[in-house]
Amino acid sequence: MVMERDGESGTGTLGKAVAVLETVALADRPMRFTEVLAVSGQPRGTLHRQLSHLVQEGLLELRPDHAYVPGLRLLKLASASWAGNEFRAVAAPFLEALHGQTGETVHLGVLRGHEIIYLDKVESRQAVRMNSQIGNASPAYCTGVGKAALSTLDAPALDAILCGLELRRFTPQTIIDRATLMAELAQIRASGIAFDREEHEPGIRCVAAPLADPGRALVAGVSVTGPAYRVGQAQLDDWAPRVRHAARAIMGELSARLGPQR
Repeated sequence: MVMERDGESGTGTLGKAVAVLETVALADRPMRFTEVLAVSGQPRGTLHRQLSHLVQEGLLELRPDHAYVPGLRLLKLASASWAGNEFRAVAAPFLEALHGQTGETVHLGVLRGHEIIYLDKVESRQAVRMNSQIGNASPAYCTGVGKAALSTLDAPALDAILCGLELRRFTPQTIIDRATLMAELAQIRASGIAFDREEHEPGIRCVAAPLADPGRALVAGVSVTGPAYRVGQAQLDDWAPRVRHAARAIMGELSARLGPQR
């Protein structure tokens, strides 16, 4: 990314741009220009140019309501860095075990904004498989792993994510009414299990469970996914306890490795 110097050293300008990027990326809700301006300590014109550069590079996204959120490029870079971290290493054997129990595709995803980023995947043994890829993003509100992750959030955090978000219809089963979505998230919160009944892709169903450690800001989920012609609701219900057990085991192992929260 090429930044304008404005009479400053390149390093200083880059450092300030990185600070702006970090401010938006670590915020607990989308930030408007005036909010970024208030904490950045930079001149209005300089900040506007930096934000414009970051949006052009895909590191930030300017929403229709004029609020800034992390961009897809930044999320993909974050996903790549997560690929080698402790979380994926801890989860891997449990994903393999869940795959061995079900024979279908197993996903590990982390919530970033209103999307789920897939961190890991164990492919189905069947001839017909999922076309998902590690590092790809999907809408959280209409995927099993996404809804599982969303269910762990409190009301203010949910409002921050859903405010101004268009609930786009992908299939006839997609939930596009916010009240209906909130009611389903409450059910998921109570049961610890989420379903995707062909809500994101026609012919694709899944069952998922949340992975959440609020003290470490980890909001994620694990799921088993398969084509509808061989995975009916009865099969999803049968897998549900195994998926929930895998999620709890992953969090238990992660807590044991990392030790008490600081």
